[in-house]
Amino acid sequence: MAEPERGREQHGGGQRVPTVIVDELHVVYRVNGAKGGKGSATAALNRILRRGGDAARGVRRVHAVKGVSFVAYRGEAIGLIGTNGSGKSTLLKAIAGLLPVENGRIYTDGQPSLLGVNAALMNDLTGERNVYLGGLAMGMSREEIKARYQEIVDFSGINEKGDFISLPMRTYSSGMAARLRFSIAAAKKHDVLMIDEALATGDRKFQKRSEERIRELRKEAGTVFLVSHNNKSIRDTCNRVLWLERGELRMDGPTDEVLKEYEKFTGR
Repeated sequence: MAEPERGREQHGGGQRVPTVIVDELHVVYRVNGAKGGKGSATAALNRILRRGGDAARGVRRVHAVKGVSFVAYRGEAIGLIGTNGSGKSTLLKAIAGLLPVENGRIYTDGQPSLLGVNAALMNDLTGERNVYLGGLAMGMSREEIKARYQEIVDFSGINEKGDFISLPMRTYSSGMAARLRFSIAAAKKHDVLMIDEALATGDRKFQKRSEERIRELRKEAGTVFLVSHNNKSIRDTCNRVLWLERGELRMDGPTDEVLKEYEKFTGR
């Protein structure tokens, strides 16, 4: 197995700039495992009151990420692979600051941006309004969004079969919504962009545009993380892969090396 790329500072004869450092990270979910009173708000409140100082009563702990360490560098595109439930999405959410850390440390250079297919959208607003809201949420100015608006719409391809951008988002298919979401996120230069299964939606034409845009983001000196079950997308996009299994970092190294071992493991 390849060793983690921790501490490797030289690349192409120059200094490598770290953007994300994950040091012995542990993430634990706490799930209410108490039985009875299903669907009853009163029963749920009674359980909370009964717990009092004993926070562990009726709570199940799920250790989702276990002692993961790695360093990501500017200009890298890093694939995250692993079987279902291996901790990939949990790791990205922790790096983005959306989940609390049980133990360990995360250091980032700049603000990580997490793009997930299941991220909430304002369904009652039009696609146009969501472009502006999404851009503002990422820190873009209204002028920047206006200047890039048509580029975002054209990249998403949602207007190829009609004026869908002026319709409420609730009228969109899941694939159309995912394409627009990716297009908004990809319009901005990111210090760290994390993409959770975004390339699994849409046709091959859009996937190829997405892959090319990720390569452009790398050239613009950002770092990209990509979670995908599509090994071809990982091969076409990423120069490094982290393989997580049961919350542990099983392998970290060049894309072809890690995918070769992973495909042996999964039989694919």
